[in-house]
Amino acid sequence: MKALYVVLIAGAIGWLLLQTFQPSPRDPRAVSRPIEARGDLAADEKNTIEIFRSAAPSVVYITSIAVRRNLFSLNVYEIPQGTGSGFIWDQQGRIVTNYHVISDASRLEVTLADHSTWKAVLVGTAPDRDLAVVQINAPADKLRPIAIGESKNLLVGQKVFAIGNPFGLDQTLTTGIVSALGREITAATGRTIHDVIQTDAAINPGNSGGPLLDSAGRLIGVNTAIYSPSGGSSGIGFAVPSSEVNRVVPQIIAKGKLIRPGLGIALANRRLTEELGLDGVMILKVLPGSTAEKAGLRGASQVRDGLVLGDIILAVNGKPVKDYDTLRDELERYEVGQNVTLTLMRDSTAVEVKVPLEAMN
Repeated sequence: MKALYVVLIAGAIGWLLLQTFQPSPRDPRAVSRPIEARGDLAADEKNTIEIFRSAAPSVVYITSIAVRRNLFSLNVYEIPQGTGSGFIWDQQGRIVTNYHVISDASRLEVTLADHSTWKAVLVGTAPDRDLAVVQINAPADKLRPIAIGESKNLLVGQKVFAIGNPFGLDQTLTTGIVSALGREITAATGRTIHDVIQTDAAINPGNSGGPLLDSAGRLIGVNTAIYSPSGGSSGIGFAVPSSEVNRVVPQIIAKGKLIRPGLGIALANRRLTEELGLDGVMILKVLPGSTAEKAGLRGASQVRDGLVLGDIILAVNGKPVKDYDTLRDELERYEVGQNVTLTLMRDSTAVEVKVPLEAMN
């Protein structure tokens, strides 16, 4: 009898479950829900849309192609090595991107916003600034140069927009703010790039070389690097400021490289300076005919009793220098032909000497 009760109870439970989970009957009268009117877009949405529409035609997709040789057949073949972004600089077809995007390429291709692809040739590079210029032979009506903005008056908190090709997905827009200013990052050469813009706009692999824009759609930086243990965007990206881009790119176009301002001197290495217990940078030799020679700077000299120290550079325009890198960084803040005032230690006496900067190879 108990077994019968158990069977009946189980059957009742099963019937209830079946009724509970049965699909509801279809209703032939079912219709789509009415769409509610949204109204006009918000002002900031309209601005973002307009920025993308205006700037996107200036942004390009760069494919770096490498040549490899088959170990068995010895045949040469090409493989895609990497991708990046860039932007149109002028109607002569010159494209600005990062040096690290194109540094190892055997051949380069540039894809414009209309999806046409063009062979690119290298114009020149500035590895210490992680900038490069390539050129394509596209008709002028396909080339829309990007608008250039000012990066020196940026404020933390202002809105920024990044357009690029992250992970090969072309024409991608991300938004954020300037999260910090005056940052420093290291270029591929090991040199420090100063006054870099930090942003929380999502920047991922493939965004490198693309533009960072202000709310007027003008270039304020070139997206260069991300800080990310995982390799993806973690909310900290860096961009070379447009003031530096606008200074360096014309030199690359004109000379194929960045023209460094210098003094025409050879410096003692750090080890010697440290062994002598000196602060600053010691001049080892003054090059004949240089602006340093004309200004009366002195190099070291060998005498019977030992070494007569040359002038020791302590500061450039009042900013202290401690080694060759900091001296070079300070000098590169100025243009060839500008005068700088050097604070020197000469014969245990501090002196100031004004020296015009000259172009260095």
